Amino acid sequence: MPKRYQHVPELVVGFDTETTGLSVTNDRAISYGLCVYQFGSLAWQEEFFVIPDRPISAGAQRVHGLSLEDLQAKRRDSLVLSIDAGVTRAIERLGYFQNRNAVIVGANLAHFDLEMLRRSALSLLGQNLEGSPLDLALLKVIDVVEHDLAIEPSRSERPRRGLTHLCAHYGVAPGGHDALGDARAAVEVFLAQVIVNRAGQTSFGFASDEPLSRSRDERGATPTEKTRTRSDG
Repeated sequence: MPKRYQHVPELVVGFDTETTGLSVTNDRAISYGLCVYQFGSLAWQEEFFVIPDRPISAGAQRVHGLSLEDLQAKRRDSLVLSIDAGVTRAIERLGYFQNRNAVIVGANLAHFDLEMLRRSALSLLGQNLEGSPLDLALLKVIDVVEHDLAIEPSRSERPRRGLTHLCAHYGVAPGGHDALGDARAAVEVFLAQVIVNRAGQTSFGFASDEPLSRSRDERGATPTEKTRTRSDG
């Protein structure tokens, strides 16, 4: 049974994808959302889109509202990448935060988003994600669905635990089935869950494996700073 978290890690990264369908074996991510919360507050966020190498299913389009034409049109004001470049960027981002002892938070994260990323990395890039730049086996992950089952194991009381239902239960604004919105919603749900675990106390009692107060030069540039100095296409 997953543990009930009494503290919030100092560095939390929300991660979510929207995809061409629900099969981790046969589908691809078409958008990635990441958001960084430090000391419980939003510090950085990014969303980018991908032109997939396979059709977007009708069912998936009904959920996230994105067609291939919509993705092409986003080139006007958003970062839109090839399928290989999108997978590479996601791996680099998660690897960057793994190296900083961040905890990755999401809904059905290990079984869906990260598993699809693993399979896409293997088929597209020949990477098994078992070392640098990202080691999935060592990635610190908190799944808000599993965490909720630790808080309230009774499925008869609350049989539905998807992110939308968790948002409603904890009074969090839903993400709206876009990758960045859902990544932020997942972190906000986790913060609310910790408050429940602390009997309503809103002081999170932050936990850290190592100090985060090193200078920027010692840490290296943040993803935001790196983005400003490179051109992605």
